[in-house]
Amino acid sequence: METFLIKALQLILSLSLLVIIHEMGHFLFAKLFKTRVEKFCLFFDPWFTLFKFKPKKSETEYAVGWLPLGGYVKISGMIDESMDTEQMKQPVKPWEFRAKPAWQRLLIMVGGVVFNFLLALFIYSMILFAWGDAYIPVQKAPLGMDFNETMHQVGFEDGDVLISADGVPFERMGTDLLTGIVDARQVTVLRNGEPASVYIPDNLMDRLLADSTRFADFRYPYVIDSLVADSPAQLAGLQPGDSITRMDGQSISFQDFLLTMDQRRRQAESATNDSLRNALRQVNLTYMRDGVTHNLTLKADTAFKVGVYAVMQTDRLLPVVQKKYTFFSSIPAGVELGVNTLAGYVDQMKYLFSKEGAKQLGGFGTIGSIFPATWDWHQFWYMTAFLSIILAFMNILPIPALDGGHVLFLLYEIIARRKPSDKFMERAQVAGMFILFALLIWANLNDVLRFLF
Repeated sequence: METFLIKALQLILSLSLLVIIHEMGHFLFAKLFKTRVEKFCLFFDPWFTLFKFKPKKSETEYAVGWLPLGGYVKISGMIDESMDTEQMKQPVKPWEFRAKPAWQRLLIMVGGVVFNFLLALFIYSMILFAWGDAYIPVQKAPLGMDFNETMHQVGFEDGDVLISADGVPFERMGTDLLTGIVDARQVTVLRNGEPASVYIPDNLMDRLLADSTRFADFRYPYVIDSLVADSPAQLAGLQPGDSITRMDGQSISFQDFLLTMDQRRRQAESATNDSLRNALRQVNLTYMRDGVTHNLTLKADTAFKVGVYAVMQTDRLLPVVQKKYTFFSSIPAGVELGVNTLAGYVDQMKYLFSKEGAKQLGGFGTIGSIFPATWDWHQFWYMTAFLSIILAFMNILPIPALDGGHVLFLLYEIIARRKPSDKFMERAQVAGMFILFALLIWANLNDVLRFLF
């Protein structure tokens, strides 16, 4: 329950900030062009609001709604979510949206998207300034990668070190690496110290989207952090700092060791004689201590435990590249990170229109799940910047009821030199809202189905 509340609080705080900044973009451009804003509302408020006030001598009422699905600014003389058609039947007033030149209306409509994108660039820059950048070079992973079943079927093997895709070197884990693999014809890996090629089928992304597991992860060395007193490992002479490299002559990672011992435990449970069970408990290990290789044999306890606590800190197990930024160097680096994030997200959108991609569409449950289970300001701001990028891109899509729909009609007006009729705009707004609510229901239904099944 505590984990759910922490994730929910982060989600609400992040979305509140993003909605306020987005609507502030519309609000400030409207004020710049002397267009009246009747209401500024965080979240939606059908039937009633949680809080509202209107400063003296202000044209704008500020409110907080009860439905946390977004927010809005109600601009005079504009067909929007409020569907205030009666206002549109009145004579045009000079302070209304419809009275302004098309270029001013265009800037008012793109203001929210521009502010969200600028917010993302600012947050990314400040993240780099405050925390720097840290990543694990995939080409230098000492034990390579573990792959899921789909990647095994394609031809990858656990322990492969990812080198390049169609000759383009890999640098770090992330969406760029995955995109590079699925879009490539050939991926080069280092396998047992020798280069090897894996040929990529055209439908790899569809197959990966159908998986419930990540396509790959680093293989972690098995380094001893501490030992249980009088445990098999301690009695056999293992010490903190020892690195276990082989089991029964086979190279292993920490994950391999746990998996093998669990398999032996299940075999022992179904064994029919004590000699087989005792044989399964015998473990032959090779380990490194101060650069010297040693071998030993120990006998696991009846639960198939050896009494070792492994080092779990990534920076003690894998090579981590650390980059620090000054305030001024963080700004172009943050801009580059934001632009690359947007480009990667746009590139990933093409998979949404496949059968498996549509199943991956997620609602508020999916969004909330990307936040950490414990409060971490670095991750909070990183996810907020990413969501700001998504919000900016989704809002500029040419769908009526979104900013992009209004922009589309304004561009038509500028090119054709005539406005779409108010009746057309009303119908387009209704159609757009229907599309958005259908997508919202579909996305959150996917969340429910994933939770149940």
